[in-house]
Amino acid sequence: MDALPRPLVAVVGPTGTGKSDLALRIAERFHGEVVNCDSTQVYRYFDIGTGKLPPSEQRGIPHHLIDVVNPDELFTAGEYARLGRKALGEISARGRLPIVAGGTGFYVRALIDGLFEGPARDEELRARLTRREIRHPGSLHRILSRLDSASARKIHINDVPKVMRALEICLLARRPVSELYQRGRDALRGYRVLKLGLLPERDALYPVADARCAAMFEGGLVEEVRHILSLGFPATCKPFEAHGYKQALQLIQGELSPRDAIFYAQRNIRQYAKRQFTWFRREPELEWIKGFGRDPAIQEKAMERVAALLQATSRVPIH
Repeated sequence: MDALPRPLVAVVGPTGTGKSDLALRIAERFHGEVVNCDSTQVYRYFDIGTGKLPPSEQRGIPHHLIDVVNPDELFTAGEYARLGRKALGEISARGRLPIVAGGTGFYVRALIDGLFEGPARDEELRARLTRREIRHPGSLHRILSRLDSASARKIHINDVPKVMRALEICLLARRPVSELYQRGRDALRGYRVLKLGLLPERDALYPVADARCAAMFEGGLVEEVRHILSLGFPATCKPFEAHGYKQALQLIQGELSPRDAIFYAQRNIRQYAKRQFTWFRREPELEWIKGFGRDPAIQEKAMERVAALLQATSRVPIH
């Protein structure tokens, strides 16, 4: 008898949509464990601004890939995929349901679809490209558009690191990165994946995101940043670039007033949510649920879809 694929649920969507609430509810109903898919929650000490659930609010549900690296350590999407797949295997081996939850779309794609590693970084080439971009802003994106229009359309002109990496691969491999990417990915095997996307109306989401951001500052975000700095981690650490943390750091450094710090953090978080909407709308085989994950009616819709997944991956009827 052929082995049936194991079930896997992913709960994704923009910031503030209630992904954690829905993931916990699914885990409670279907004996699951949560695998974090937020690129900042992987860092230790970054708690308030990432929306990390404290253990007291995890309802006894095991959580994975939270607090796995220090702020000054490099953590890539490839490393996330490696650790994430290991966690999925262990959860499934225990007979429990793995539930991936978070808003970092690139991590979701790395975990499920796999990544194309590409040629190693060429620092000399990168230095030349950097000098060109400084002299002629936007020139790297224009070159990428000529060499690989498919990749250029997916990368914003202002996202210079991604533009540079794509162009670097094109120049070193002498082929479009989009072509190599399709050939080189190592997709997750042995699972049937249900991807649920939370999609409330933007007019409803933005006030929630604004209130959540203000609550982070009121709840001690600035003090948390001071504590992290006091531990000896420099302000140049990658997670300090996250929305909220960046503005809290600017406040500490005297570059922003408390009022302006909150204003710019809220603005940037709304812009980030908009980019997340755009990313997840392109995510293949994603099933949208139009509402917030904390809404009981939305939760019940999700439960029906998860139950159908478990029925399809089990030879025993699910009741």
